[in-house]
Amino acid sequence: MSVPILLALLCLASPHAAMRAQSAKGGIEITARITPTAAHPEPVRQFTFFVLTRSYDDVAKDIAAQHVLPPRDEFIETLKVSKELKAWLKAHDVLDLTMPDLDKSITPDDVITVPEFLLAYQHNNSGGVTNGFPKAKYTEADKTDHPEKYEKLHQEYIDALKKFVKANPATISGVELEFTGINPQTKWARIISDQQKAILRAAPEIAQTKYLVAKTDTDLDGHATFAGLLPGNYWISTLNFDADAGDARLRWDVPVAVEAGRTTRVELTNLNGIDAHIVAPQ
Repeated sequence: MSVPILLALLCLASPHAAMRAQSAKGGIEITARITPTAAHPEPVRQFTFFVLTRSYDDVAKDIAAQHVLPPRDEFIETLKVSKELKAWLKAHDVLDLTMPDLDKSITPDDVITVPEFLLAYQHNNSGGVTNGFPKAKYTEADKTDHPEKYEKLHQEYIDALKKFVKANPATISGVELEFTGINPQTKWARIISDQQKAILRAAPEIAQTKYLVAKTDTDLDGHATFAGLLPGNYWISTLNFDADAGDARLRWDVPVAVEAGRTTRVELTNLNGIDAHIVAPQ
């Protein structure tokens, strides 16, 4: 039997019993204010607050656990790059091949052994751009028409190139400009973005369908009241919605205990808010 029907029956049977049932409940009264940088506190006006039986942060963590990012090595294996570059990525704490200091992580031996690095290095230094840069004495046609000649001249070129890179390590600089089309960071960022979007979609829905007790909007002074709550532990939440004032953007996920026959007053401020500028999306 639902609570409203039970209260109605109690009221008919005994007005005193109905009053006792009502007094067994409590309430929450909130005042929400945000203080922007170097400014006075401002009321959070006409903003929706939710009372949940569970922390919204925990709800979002549950959703995140269902959308786990793949292990780094597993992700690297999905890339359409050479096995040598995959091995290099696994051995280095690097996913962004376009970062300015990439050349500090690439050795002369890496240039020779990783096909993508070799091609980028050649493109970045050939054509008279770099003085003394070795020139190949073979053609691609030799690979088919004169395979033995090709192998000999190709090996001579690689040996000369390796010697040149070791003598001129600064010539590795700039190779990162060649990796825009194969940069693993682009795909990795897309995977993270998809995960965060999934959490953003699912967490508010789950919070409201499984854990919502009440919701209401603040008035022009930032006040709101939740009445008729059973005694217990609750959370005052804005879900993943941000309240803002000036340069400040806050969310709240604040625990509160409700006692029978009492109204618990809660001040929501910058001190117990979550800075939406720095928090990971949920």
